Amino acid sequence: MRFSILSAAIAATLLAACSGGKPPAPPPPGVTLATPLQRDVTDWDEYVGRFEAVQGVEVMPRVSGQITSINFRAGLSVPSGQLLFQIDPRPYRAALEQAKAQVLRSQAALANAQSEMKRSEELRKFQAVSQEENETKLATLRSAQADLAAAKAAADARALDLSFTSVRAPISGRVSDRRVAIGDYVTAGQTLLTTVVTVDPIWFSFEGAESFYLKYIRQAAKGERASSRYAANPVDIQLADETGYNWHGRMIFVDNAIDNNSGTIRAHAEVPNPKGFLVPGMFGRARLLGSGTYKALLVPDEAIVTDQTRKLVYLVGKDGKTIARPVETGPMVEGLRVIREGLKPGEKIVIDGLARLQPGMPVTPREGKIAPRNTDAPTSEPSQAPKPDAATPAGNAR
Repeated sequence: MRFSILSAAIAATLLAACSGGKPPAPPPPGVTLATPLQRDVTDWDEYVGRFEAVQGVEVMPRVSGQITSINFRAGLSVPSGQLLFQIDPRPYRAALEQAKAQVLRSQAALANAQSEMKRSEELRKFQAVSQEENETKLATLRSAQADLAAAKAAADARALDLSFTSVRAPISGRVSDRRVAIGDYVTAGQTLLTTVVTVDPIWFSFEGAESFYLKYIRQAAKGERASSRYAANPVDIQLADETGYNWHGRMIFVDNAIDNNSGTIRAHAEVPNPKGFLVPGMFGRARLLGSGTYKALLVPDEAIVTDQTRKLVYLVGKDGKTIARPVETGPMVEGLRVIREGLKPGEKIVIDGLARLQPGMPVTPREGKIAPRNTDAPTSEPSQAPKPDAATPAGNAR
């Protein structure tokens, strides 16, 4: 019986093959459709730069002499006015005493000239002295007065020189190492003793391309974004070993000209640094507020197909066939790509199953969902960011 059933099955198969019948067509490929996320988005432009001290001072002596003491620890913070180096004060103290003695001598000469002048005036009433002799004594008095003023000025200068033998920190900041040793002879205005730089706040300096500058000018003219020349636009900074933008500052400077050689313009932001973690020369990557807030749709980057110079996304029509739609893309936000133009809110796009899709191909859609992938990137204008100012001159924007 089993043999009969098997023979009947084989015969039926051979009969179907001989009759020329075609196998059924494969079902349409399955794809996943999802609605793009809608967000209020602000563009952020990226720059590479380095941190710089707001103030940096090369400490040099203002008088010459021998170093007798060094009064700081290298690499630590020092307040303004702290004693850093001591230059041998003895020669300058002696010069000051000599200048003080000259003041006393001039005071005595002046007192004598005043006495003689007074006596001459009394005698002049009785015609006891000539007019010529009286004028001579007056000239002597005036000369004594001038000598006293010069002696006092010289004493003040010697006192100033004596004070300069104590080399103090000109600003509050972090001091470098010493460049001289005790016993070295230093020359006024020539010998570098050390350097002091400020660390809080600190500047982040970078250069931007002319194309960005032009974009900012046009945005300011339209009232979309205030100029960084006048407004403290926010800047976020990422250090070399960081994955997020953990440092935040404000724009405070945009240069007045574009460099002829590089075609870039200099700028810097001020960043709070209360613990002194950031130091001058440190490398960083910054993002600067690059636009006003606008409505945008977000889609996964892999849902976008490149067709030569065009960017395309696939939709599914009412007839169940695919439609290729050109789109204009923008930056990455929340790990998704911004679609500036080409899609309408509520339209669904294909996010999975794109490998062999062609326009007009029938597909079997299934529902999916797009979710944010990275919340580190800013999605909207920060609450503290300055609002666009229509009164900002369009020719002074960045």
